[in-house]
Amino acid sequence: MTETLLELLTAFLLLAGSFFLLMGSYGLAKLPSLMQRLHAPTKATTLGVGGILLASMTHAAATLGRLSLHELLIALFLFLSAPVSAHMLAKAHILRNRAEAGRLPPTGRPTGWATLDAGAGTSEAD
Repeated sequence: MTETLLELLTAFLLLAGSFFLLMGSYGLAKLPSLMQRLHAPTKATTLGVGGILLASMTHAAATLGRLSLHELLIALFLFLSAPVSAHMLAKAHILRNRAEAGRLPPTGRPTGWATLDAGAGTSEAD
């Protein structure tokens, strides 16, 4: 009975993870702008890979009878590196496309969205 429940949980986590991966890939292919295309895979695929890693941990616990820590290390690396790389790509995009940066809403601070904006923190008259 317990094995069946663990197998069902593993199957559910695999299907949920696969669904999020599919949605992230679809968003990457179909969304119009770089910022939107960047958002889809970073959010959805992080959840998708997380679900598949949880399924792998559940399967290892059911078959080997012990917890596998490899998946935890992979998930830790993924959850730390994906947001940082997405943030760096978004900043580079804003810095390269000044016309698009002008359409962004105000930050409410004296600096713009990109930390390397020309004249950040100083007025144009200086």
